[in-house]
Amino acid sequence: MEETYTADTIFISGLEIETIIGVYDWEREKPRPLFIDLEIGCDISSSSRSDDIADTIDYDLLSKEIGSFASTAKFQLIETFAEAIAQIVLSQNGCEWVKLKINKPGAIKNAAGVGISIFRTAVSTAATCNHGQLNT
Repeated sequence: MEETYTADTIFISGLEIETIIGVYDWEREKPRPLFIDLEIGCDISSSSRSDDIADTIDYDLLSKEIGSFASTAKFQLIETFAEAIAQIVLSQNGCEWVKLKINKPGAIKNAAGVGISIFRTAVSTAATCNHGQLNT
């Protein structure tokens, strides 16, 4: 059976968070900024009728949850961090899919930033993260 998804999208653009991330010692000395762009697939028809935030994804609350998670995270790879953020977003009531892009400025010389872009669905079989810390 083929899954169908709505075309409604909530987005958060340029969310700045700080976290410890990287494989090199100098990257792990202090938190560094990351910029996150999110596109979240969900059906907004209920909230558009009710005008009630309880019927949609609260992007303010979600942003704070991501920031709180990031402030204690200590991943080495941006790929692992991206997967954990995707799982946080997918746990939101009504979220069908998420497309996220993470930009890590200053990671390499002569580049404005490096990063990753991933797409996950609520029914994907991707490996899930338990929002824990990697042993470093």
